[in-house]
Amino acid sequence: MKSQLIGKSVNRKDALDKVTGRALYPGDFYQSGQLIMKVLFSEKPHAIIRSVDIASAEKLAGVLAVFTAKDVPHNEYGLMKQDQPVLCGPNSDNPYGDRVRCVGDQIAVVVAESEMLAKKAMDLIRVEYENLTVITKMDQDIKDNSLQFQT
Repeated sequence: MKSQLIGKSVNRKDALDKVTGRALYPGDFYQSGQLIMKVLFSEKPHAIIRSVDIASAEKLAGVLAVFTAKDVPHNEYGLMKQDQPVLCGPNSDNPYGDRVRCVGDQIAVVVAESEMLAKKAMDLIRVEYENLTVITKMDQDIKDNSLQFQT
């Protein structure tokens, strides 16, 4: 049976609210006593994480928890193959979980009583990186034999 919608324009009931900014998303709702979670992302495009120091962040009043790779029991996910760490860092059960491969890989999660406290805790987390080569010109790197492939 052919769908009644294939090949036809469909009017979205929420389109106007989304394009005008009136639509509300889960991040727009706040409840009394709600906790806030923030994710610390890598600042490096390609590196090995040697250490993640969360001690100062954990001591901050109003911070309920700080999670790192060591806190994730099955530290991998992926769309086609589970090959990406949930959180990057040492002590990961993922063989390449100690590496970041882009600015934006997740390193830690902070749960706090307010957004201000969560941001302050994030600023207190210290990450020690060992920078790795960033490949910017594949053809030249292959010619120079500067690539070190890892499986």
